[in-house]
Amino acid sequence: MQLLIVHDDAEVGEQLAGMVADYTAHACDLVENDAAAQRWAQQHARCDLLLAQLEGNGVDGLALGGALSEIFAGLQVLFLPTYPAAEQRLEIGRTKVFPEPIDGERLLEAIETAASAQEGAPDLFHVLDVLQMCCLSKRSGAVQIVKQSETGIVYLRDGKIVHAEGAVTRGTEALLEIAGWGEIEFAYDSSVRAAETISTPWDEALVQAVVQHQKAKAREAAEGDPPSFEARSPEPAAPPRKRGFFAALRRG
Repeated sequence: MQLLIVHDDAEVGEQLAGMVADYTAHACDLVENDAAAQRWAQQHARCDLLLAQLEGNGVDGLALGGALSEIFAGLQVLFLPTYPAAEQRLEIGRTKVFPEPIDGERLLEAIETAASAQEGAPDLFHVLDVLQMCCLSKRSGAVQIVKQSETGIVYLRDGKIVHAEGAVTRGTEALLEIAGWGEIEFAYDSSVRAAETISTPWDEALVQAVVQHQKAKAREAAEGDPPSFEARSPEPAAPPRKRGFFAALRRG
């Protein structure tokens, strides 16, 4: 598998590339910004996994992921936002978002999950992973969310969820519906705006959606895999685990 790491901090980028070299058999290149990534793409016939800063000096991970997905079919993407992991209110089982300090063990697991994906498989994220990432990174605009034949849009303003639209639902009802879709594909447009119909804080709204869908599952007596997400309060960072030296790594 061919990886491309995009990070504006050379020290962090080099440690990420070193981790990939030390603990995987995958090829890995490192560049410092979106422009360099675009030049790299022109010179390479293959890229299977993009590991990109969500935002940095010359880096917009969402825009870059979309652009490179047009070049490399089946590209998988992992994001590195700069907000602290302790700010997360929802913990996602198979996350593709790694805030600081980066959990090296989970990042390696995500890399291997991407490596095992079938050729041309869609780049799936958990819907709550995407919404939490966009809110904590203070994004404005619209997130289009696709679940098979279903499509929804969640509108943001400075990290606050202000409106949502499903096929027939609007506002809070639509948000609660969309938040239960599990694994989805998504696209982001920073230019789109909408009138505010949702006043509930984003984390309360998403936790409410979690509880609602968990109760629905309990009523249906569903069995199988454990829930892929859970509501939680911020907790102190866990001690570093094997291969998890990024647990102590923060950008300077």
